[in-house]
Amino acid sequence: MSKQTSSDGLEMPFKIIDSGRGAPQDPNRICLPGLDQKFVTGKVDTAVGKVPRVSADLTLTDHWGTFRARWGVGRMHYTVDPGLYALGHPDDRAPVVVTSNYKMSFDRLREALPGRDAWILVLDTQGINVWCAAGKGSFGTRELVERLRSNGVAQIVSHRRLILPQLAGPGVAAHQVQKLSGFKVVFGPIRAKDLPYFLDNGLSARPEMRRKTFDLGERVVLIPVELVQALKAALIVIPVMSLVGGLGGRPGFWNDVRDAGMFAAVALFSAILAGSAGVPVLLPWLPGRAFSTKGFFLGLVAAVLLILWRGFNMMGRVNWIELTAWIFLVPAVTAYLAMNFTGASTYTSLSGVKREMRWAVPAEIVAGVVGIGLWVGSRFYPN
Repeated sequence: MSKQTSSDGLEMPFKIIDSGRGAPQDPNRICLPGLDQKFVTGKVDTAVGKVPRVSADLTLTDHWGTFRARWGVGRMHYTVDPGLYALGHPDDRAPVVVTSNYKMSFDRLREALPGRDAWILVLDTQGINVWCAAGKGSFGTRELVERLRSNGVAQIVSHRRLILPQLAGPGVAAHQVQKLSGFKVVFGPIRAKDLPYFLDNGLSARPEMRRKTFDLGERVVLIPVELVQALKAALIVIPVMSLVGGLGGRPGFWNDVRDAGMFAAVALFSAILAGSAGVPVLLPWLPGRAFSTKGFFLGLVAAVLLILWRGFNMMGRVNWIELTAWIFLVPAVTAYLAMNFTGASTYTSLSGVKREMRWAVPAEIVAGVVGIGLWVGSRFYPN
C-alpha cells in the first residue's frame, strides 16, 4: 500500500491493483496493458513504452463475447487489462477518455469513436460496468490517480484533461483528482454514442445527453443474465420439489411426482419468468414504487392464474392447502427476483434500496418459509 498526500494535507492510501500483467510493486514503475490480448491490433511507441493499439471496428469475436456475457456466460471474467490504450493514431494532444475494464463498456466506448484518435484509460473495476463500479467504489478517485501514474499518462500527453462518463460521478471526486495528479476531470455524456458530438462541440452536451433513461430496450437487455442466474438455482430446487411432490399421496409416488411435482416445477418456473422477465417489461405499469412491491403484485397475478389452472385440473379433489401454499411462494420468489433490477433503475437510490431491503427481504423469507411449509404439509393432507 503506497501513500500520497494532497495539497490540502489529506493523506490518501492508494492500493496497487494487480492487472494480471504484473502490476508494479515499485510505485515509480510503469505497468502498461498486455499486447497479446485478442482485440489488440498493434502497438504505439511512447515515452513510457509500448501502448496497445485498438480499433473502433468490433470483430465477430467481440460481438460473440458480448452475447455470451448478456446470457451470463463468463460474465465476471469478461474483462480487459487495466491501463492505457491507443485508439487509432493519437498524438500528445489527443483526448484521454476513461472507462472501466468490463469489456462490454470498453467495446461500446471504442465503437462510438470510429475514425477518431484518442487515448483510452481503463480502470480496474474487477469487471464491473462504470455506473455500478462508481457506486461500489472501484471506479473511484484513488484508482484513477493510481492508474494515471502507473501508465505514465502525464508523460504521453501534453494536456491535463480527462473525459469521464457522467455515470462515474458518484465514485470520483474531480477536485481531488486534480490536486493529486494535475489532471482536470470533465464529465462527458451518459452514453458513449454521444461522445463524438461532445468532442466536436467544445466538450458540451445537449440536455438529453445528461439524462439517464430506462426504456423498454434498456430493460429487456437485462433479462437474459437475470433469467439464467435464477434458472441455475431452479435446476437444483425443481428436482427436489418434484420428488417431495410424490410423498404422501394416494395414487402412488410416481403418479404424484407427475402431478404435484410437475405442477411445482411449472409454478416455480412461472415465478422466475414473472420476476426476471415480466417485471422489467411491465415495470412502468406495475403498481407501487418499490421493486419488491411491483414483483409481489405480478407474482400474485401469476399465482392466481396458476391456482385456477391447478384447481380446474384437480377435478373435485382440490387440495386447498397446496393451493394456498402457492399464494405465498410465487409472489415471494417474484418479488425477490424483481429487486435485482434496482441497480439499473433511474428512480431508486442507495438509501431507498437499503430501506426496502430491510422490510422486503424478511417479508419474502417469511412468505417463502410459510409457503414451503404449507406445500410440504399438503402432501400428507387426505384428498
